[in-house]
Amino acid sequence: MRRLLLVLVFVVVAIVVGAGLYGVYILSRIQQPYKGFAGSEQLVDIPAGATAAEIRRRLVDAGVVSDAFTFRLALVWTGQSRSLEAGEYRFDRPMGAIDVVEKIARGDVYARPITFPEGLTIREMATIYQSRGFGRAGDFTSAARDTSLIEDLDPVAEDLEGYLFPETYALPRGLAASRLIAMMVDRFRATYTELEAKVGGGSAVSLRDLVSLASLVEKETAKAEERPLVSAVYWNRMRLKMPMQADPTIVYALVKAGTYDGNIRKADLSVDSPYNTYKYAGLPPGPIASPGRAALEAALSPADVPYLYFVSRNDGSHAFADTLARHNANVHEYQVVYFRRMRGR
Repeated sequence: MRRLLLVLVFVVVAIVVGAGLYGVYILSRIQQPYKGFAGSEQLVDIPAGATAAEIRRRLVDAGVVSDAFTFRLALVWTGQSRSLEAGEYRFDRPMGAIDVVEKIARGDVYARPITFPEGLTIREMATIYQSRGFGRAGDFTSAARDTSLIEDLDPVAEDLEGYLFPETYALPRGLAASRLIAMMVDRFRATYTELEAKVGGGSAVSLRDLVSLASLVEKETAKAEERPLVSAVYWNRMRLKMPMQADPTIVYALVKAGTYDGNIRKADLSVDSPYNTYKYAGLPPGPIASPGRAALEAALSPADVPYLYFVSRNDGSHAFADTLARHNANVHEYQVVYFRRMRGR
């Protein structure tokens, strides 16, 4: 009897030790880092509704996990077989199967960056959206007509021109254009609210007019030190009921009419468009581009200067003047004389 008991104890101990060793083996196997793909990264797309078997096949084929059995072991160990999320995943280093499972269960999808520079129109942003492979330009422009996103801020808006904040966004693959548009409007709201609090007191004009003015500032100069000066010119002109006479509004009007060829001619200054600020007094009826943070701040806080005019020096900077006589002298120096000199070379 005692001998039988010893045999049973031995068998139990052997089973326990064996199970322990097997557990150590399994844990070692699913934790062992693996990289079976060439290059620095591998992207794996997991479609919505994919089964665990389909996900396993994609990961093995991509060289992210070593074999199907190891991945199944990792699923059992983690209990995450029903928690795997669809999306595009980026793998850029050796990873254990258990880490791969947990990454997918977290929904840690790869976000691709897309950058919209300051001063672009909806149409120009849509071109970037399509060229970067995020979707069709038409989907972007359609989503940018959803004025319900800013109805409380601008109840007369016909689209979101000016309210799509220019910035770099990180987007998962397959994100709907409407979701991106909402993100851009949210970023505009947050930025404007922050700047308004910083300046204090807000603006004396409607938000729509303020963003319209900021869009002019954005299009007129890229120099940080000039933005408050350009803003002051337009504020001073509004106060004196002078026309804005902003060339970027002519470009916008011609683009909307489909007649812009890259140049502004004298005849274009008479084009019959509400965006023609040579023909119609005041600000344009809406923003002509998306202003960035600095342009919005300049519109909210213009420089305390008497300037009413400015002209390009042809080097990215501008000459400012408070009288027409001084402005005409600047035009002669930086436009007439300059281009005569250039032609004479």
